[in-house]
Amino acid sequence: MRTICLYFEIHQIIHLKRYRFFDIGVDHYYYDDYANETSINEVAERSYIPALNTLIEMVKNSGGAFKVALSISGVALEQLEIHAPAVIDLLHQLNDTGCCEFLAEPYSHGLSSLANEDCFKEEVMRQSAKMKQMFGKAPKVFRNSSLIYNDEIGAMVAGLGFKGMLTEGAKHVLGWKSPHYVYHCSMNPNLKLLLRDFKLSDDISLRFSNSEWNEYPLFADKYINWIDALPQEEQVINIFMELCALGMDQPLSSNILEFLKALPNCAKEKGITFSTPTEVVTKLKSVSQLDVPYPMSWVDEERDTSCWLGNVMQREAFNKLYSVAERVHLCDDRRIKQDWDYLQASNNFRFMTTKRSGVGLNRGIYESPFDAFTNYMNILGDFIKRVDSLYPVDIDNEELNALLTTIKNQGYEIEELHKELEKAQARLEKEKVAEKRKEAKAAKAIAEKPAKAPAKKPAAAKKPAARKTAKKVAE
Repeated sequence: MRTICLYFEIHQIIHLKRYRFFDIGVDHYYYDDYANETSINEVAERSYIPALNTLIEMVKNSGGAFKVALSISGVALEQLEIHAPAVIDLLHQLNDTGCCEFLAEPYSHGLSSLANEDCFKEEVMRQSAKMKQMFGKAPKVFRNSSLIYNDEIGAMVAGLGFKGMLTEGAKHVLGWKSPHYVYHCSMNPNLKLLLRDFKLSDDISLRFSNSEWNEYPLFADKYINWIDALPQEEQVINIFMELCALGMDQPLSSNILEFLKALPNCAKEKGITFSTPTEVVTKLKSVSQLDVPYPMSWVDEERDTSCWLGNVMQREAFNKLYSVAERVHLCDDRRIKQDWDYLQASNNFRFMTTKRSGVGLNRGIYESPFDAFTNYMNILGDFIKRVDSLYPVDIDNEELNALLTTIKNQGYEIEELHKELEKAQARLEKEKVAEKRKEAKAAKAIAEKPAKAPAKKPAAAKKPAARKTAKKVAE
């Protein structure tokens, strides 16, 4: 039976403020609070709230046959919790239906998978823990920022215990192969790969409201007919996009939500089901490994990482940021950690791109790629000064790594000692309980034993000599 795997991404950027060279060392706050609050409220009202209400309605109207997957960056969650708690409430309602799966991703929605394995693993596990805390289940499937993937990243993800991963069905990687099968990582066959059908996905997220598109207007029955017309042996159709496509990229006036609502009924008529990523990787076997030596993504025509690292400015900013990764990894300062998450976000590097693409790029406050680079490097200069104040520059990376290893080992030793202490305390508590029971039992036995009456003394017999003396006296 053919199935559709529908997935939406939720991520919102943190807007940086204008930061001058002369602010370095003076101002340690880098963000435009007004822009952040305004943008998250706008996308919540125009997209997230109506889209999530629609998804909940689709689950209820289909009797649970409709299923969907979502992933939310930690940075987006922080903003939603502060500025748009109504979206969090809707996410909980969708989770309560039992028909939504929440995936893991890097907390910052950054590019750490391309730079530093320790940082990547730490923020993935942090976001996974956040998902479990909020929605009650630890994610089993992973998606990287913008679906970035190569063989080495796949091996890292498999090492973290994930069973599946979403990525792009890029033509330069697939060649003659179809994205409508399950594949597996070439470096670890335990990690199954679900490949995005970029044409069917972009038909909704990019072209739906374009009146010049030759398939305009697109109706649900036509869309499902396209899927039904695929070769019968192609069993899984992966449709992945950003949730903000529903309402922002494609305005609500285009009837995009009505189109979405009609999909389950049209699919049911053709015998097509909906499945979550975990259901797909559990039920379907991999047909072959996928060899991806160089990173690919779902961005631009090239489907690579050139939109973030394609020019000298981007690579300079990227390398400068991750030059302090080991020091930040050691740090326990909450503000440093939070700034690290926000500065890693991939949009900071995308604003510096000099590429021309078919998709419009809103650079926000920046007038040019060089303007974006200058502002970011000023902020990064102050951030690195703060990190260096905690861990001086004269400590080289080798010494830092040795220190990190020592701290980790000490942490393990302390953890083991805590475990031993807990065991000893548990034994002591058991012994105390046993002693109290023993004492209580003894006290009960004494209380229940009948008391003995005191023995009476026998009356002393009168001596005969005394009786004779008494008689003589009487006479």
